[in-house]
Amino acid sequence: MDLPVSFEEFDIVEIRFKGGRKDFFRNVSRIDLTTGDPVVVDVPNGHHIGYVSLKGELVRLQMMKKKVDNNEEIRTIYRIANEKDMEKFQEVRDLEGSTMYRAREIIQQLGLRMKLSDVEYQADKTKATFYYSADDRVDFRDLIRKLAEEFKIRIEMRQISLRHEAGRLGGIGSCGRELCCSTWLTDFKSVSTTAARYQNLSLNPSKLSGQCGRLKCCLNYELETYMDALKDIPTVNRPLHTQQGDAILQKTDIFKRMMWFGYKGDNNWYAVPVERVQEILEQNAKGVAVDSLLLVPQEEPKQNEFVAQVEGSLERLDDKFKNKKKKKKKKKKPVAGVQPERAEAPKQAQARPERRPEATEEKSGEQGTKPRRQKPFKNKNKGREERENRPPREQREPREVRESRPPRDNREQREERAPRPPKAARPEGQAPAQDNTGNPEQKQQKKRSRKPFRGKKPDQGNKPPQNNA
Repeated sequence: MDLPVSFEEFDIVEIRFKGGRKDFFRNVSRIDLTTGDPVVVDVPNGHHIGYVSLKGELVRLQMMKKKVDNNEEIRTIYRIANEKDMEKFQEVRDLEGSTMYRAREIIQQLGLRMKLSDVEYQADKTKATFYYSADDRVDFRDLIRKLAEEFKIRIEMRQISLRHEAGRLGGIGSCGRELCCSTWLTDFKSVSTTAARYQNLSLNPSKLSGQCGRLKCCLNYELETYMDALKDIPTVNRPLHTQQGDAILQKTDIFKRMMWFGYKGDNNWYAVPVERVQEILEQNAKGVAVDSLLLVPQEEPKQNEFVAQVEGSLERLDDKFKNKKKKKKKKKKPVAGVQPERAEAPKQAQARPERRPEATEEKSGEQGTKPRRQKPFKNKNKGREERENRPPREQREPREVRESRPPRDNREQREERAPRPPKAARPEGQAPAQDNTGNPEQKQQKKRSRKPFRGKKPDQGNKPPQNNA
């Protein structure tokens, strides 16, 4: 498809200046422009520098929206700004800050009730525009005279609203984005509290007001959508009459089409669909009180048993595939000359029963062997005590004598043994009788401790014990 050759681009371009101010200029020389290019334009009594913000057929639609006529009053574009033009323009913009602070000092000296928000210099440095806001009318003739004497330029005073002032200063809104008035919004429509009421917002001025101190412009963005959704929702000015009591409207969810009602003395809220609310209003208009706010759900009729048996259900078919068949293990074929392995016995068979001491004793008694005993609790320190109290090997009895003695655990022989006579009481002040019988070397060996010398060197263990007696 070939493009039309006779097509000509719209010759008017939208130019943006400082503070979001925009104006339309005619591209008489048919310069090839791109969005964002700096251009030198014609202004009253000089020239100024701005940036291309819109071009083409969109400019025609924008002019129709703002009701701007395409006539000879539209000024022209000279050329694209070069480096020298941009250097001069930057020098002029650097003077705006110091000029604004000096002008505020002069306003305080004159005692004028006005707020100076911004100053804009023309690119050729022949004119300066002072933007201010005030609640009442201000006589600033003396102010203009003093400012002209101070800066030696032409002065223009322009009053702006609080919304325009916030747009020129800029900032971040409560939504986390840059202010609409400082980025794209140019027309400021009036905003009222009815827009907040239609959207069921709390009438809290700290939340509904923006940085300018007025109601937020974004309250009008979704107002038309809410108005369309509210057409089918009934207006409830009186409480609904039911047999349980009067139900008062508490809240309305517009997009879910649900209305919440509550009874007096009851903290619970009941969600009622919009269609049900309309039915209740019609019944109340006839003078009939409804049983309850919500309809009682009707029980579904039970299906005939014969039909259920014939039709069946899909669940019955799924039951076939729930229990999967277990894979049978293939038995290994026996190899010639190799003994087949014994099948593993079940766990119950593998578990050995606990041996009882009585059964073992009977079995061992029949065979004529010594009966087994249950091992008593092993005391770790018992063997050490026996070794310490054991007499020296020279004084031990022979093995034949020790084996001929009855065992210690034989209680019957222990009872038959005659009791020992009680020891005679020793009179007070009398020393114990010394046993002169025996060898002194044997007494010294008895006193010697058999406890091993742990943690000592082997040469220290050979030292003779000291006799403290």
